[in-house]
Order: sequence, then C-alpha cells, then structure tokens
Amino acid sequence: MRISRLDKSQVDEQTAEVYDWFLQSRGNVPNMFRTVALRPAHLRTMIAHFRTVMNEGTVPVGLKELLWVRISHLNHCRY
Repeated sequence: MRISRLDKSQVDEQTAEVYDWFLQSRGNVPNMFRTVALRPAHLRTMIAHFRTVMNEGTVPVGLKELLWVRISHLNHCRY
C-alpha cells in the first residue's frame, strides 16, 4: 500500500498557501510535504519546525542546506 501525495487541487486553503510558498521559492512541492498534507495540522507544525531550524541559530543557512543535501546523499535519498 502506498500513501497518496496530494496535489494543490486536493488541499484546503491554508495548505494551498504552503504549496504556493514552495512553488514560488523552489518550483515544486517536495513529496514529503505533499504526503504530510493528508494531515494539514501536522503539515503546518512541520513547516513551522523547519522554518525555525533554518532561520534561527548561529549556523549559516547555506551550511544548513548543504548539510541536508549531504545527509540525503549519504542516505541514498533521490532528492
């Protein structure tokens, strides 16, 4: 059994705003977020967490992004 990934046409208004942000900032909505969108409250909490991790602290954002890419590569993540 596979868990569905929701398209923008299948989500509520608040979740559609999250999709719009991803589309504007990176050109797509990552599958992880499209799947979590099945539970909109969880998606909003997850987005708030990621924004806090990326925007606070002393480690530069560019280094945080590089670390995420490297960890994904080490784990053979396709994106």
